[in-house]
Amino acid sequence: MVAIHKPAHDIILKPVVSEKSYAESDRGRYTFVVAPSANKVQIKQAIEEIFNVKVTNVNTLNRAGKRKRTRTGFGQRVNQKRAIVTVAEGQTIDIFGN
Repeated sequence: MVAIHKPAHDIILKPVVSEKSYAESDRGRYTFVVAPSANKVQIKQAIEEIFNVKVTNVNTLNRAGKRKRTRTGFGQRVNQKRAIVTVAEGQTIDIFGN
């Protein structure tokens, strides 16, 4: 089998900025929206390449888009794949670019 290498910025789409994910950053866990086809190994390599940190654990989850009612009928929000990344002790990721 031939491995297809995608650039790191095509795997990691954006960070999730919410109260819950921000609270986890104190414990070294960060949440990102990732490409639906990305696996844990690709996510780990992309985070290490972009942020220059050592990743110790990657958990992924698929969030189904909610069905929402509109004035013309029903619609659907976008499905998302998220990754919760744990970095090594003492390392941080600067999401806000300070």
